[in-house]
Amino acid sequence: MADRIKIGLKCEECGDINYTTWKNPKTHTEKFSVKKYSPRLKKHTIHKEIKLKS
Repeated sequence: MADRIKIGLKCEECGDINYTTWKNPKTHTEKFSVKKYSPRLKKHTIHKEIKLKS
């Protein structure tokens, strides 16, 4: 079985969790950060990784 965990991507400006994705914590130990579209703000903002409740 793969050692992947499900993570959420939280908007830095409004605080909404707009996206979810999968990550292998053994190969990617640093926090994931990416610029994505925020529907509430209607613009692209930085989204950072947070843990989701399983």
